Amino acid sequence: MLEHVEAPIPEVGRGDALIEIHAASVNPVDWKIRQGLLKEFFRWTLPAVPGRDASGVVIHVGPEVTNVKVGEEVCFIAGGSAGGTYAELATVDARVLVRKPPRLTHVEAAAFPLVGVTAWIALVETAVVGPGMNVLVHGGAGGVGGMAVQLAKYKGADVTATCRASNIDYVLGLGAGSVVAYDKEDFSAVLKDYDVVFDSIGGEVHRHSYRVLKPGGTIVYLIAAPIEDLSDQFDVTTKQAPVRDDASVLKSVAKLVESGAIQPQVWKVLPLSEAVQAHRLSEAGHARGKIVLQVR
Repeated sequence: MLEHVEAPIPEVGRGDALIEIHAASVNPVDWKIRQGLLKEFFRWTLPAVPGRDASGVVIHVGPEVTNVKVGEEVCFIAGGSAGGTYAELATVDARVLVRKPPRLTHVEAAAFPLVGVTAWIALVETAVVGPGMNVLVHGGAGGVGGMAVQLAKYKGADVTATCRASNIDYVLGLGAGSVVAYDKEDFSAVLKDYDVVFDSIGGEVHRHSYRVLKPGGTIVYLIAAPIEDLSDQFDVTTKQAPVRDDASVLKSVAKLVESGAIQPQVWKVLPLSEAVQAHRLSEAGHARGKIVLQVR
């Protein structure tokens, strides 16, 4: 249950920074944690403030902080156990902070940290996507999927994506060379010989994805619906992307965003007081890009 409440100003530890949050991103992991679906991965003591990434301004730092100063605009991914970005103020370990790309608004800067880091770890570190590779991205219109399409394209891959028919033009605009509408046809019946499949969905999508890989190909997946590992049967490799809160990865993604190589995708902006509605929209599963809460 989400409630909009007044809370004390969080304490600032010696290595922490107090952030005046201007915008906070809404991610599917937020409502999955709220519903208790990820208890084995995220241990919360209730009541807790949800939210994993945000953009804002540093207004106070602990005595051991040297990497940021008061007044700097930053974006960040909060610790998995602490969360806390659905708020006007948040205390975070200063080491997670990355300077906000100057050309972005706070809403735009809040939209890319978690999805950008997730896509980078999956495609760059885990699958090692490179020039000339054929890559299939599932859910290309979503937050992570849309970032993955752009990142794979930037790395020189030939990108195909799945999405709803209504989102085809949108996903092509992100850089996909071709798109399969999953509500119109079975991707596994029309695609073949892919080097990499990026699966953020799991379940039947994961099982059918083996059919489109060439021998020696790779499925890289995120924690979603359960998967059945059929890698031996199809002579491919199955890898879980070890997504983590990594400021060095976020800095790499921020550089690409600042250069314009990849663009944050904002679908809807709602005030912080409408976080419940934001969760309902995210749970429906049809977001085109990111939902962002405007805090200031």
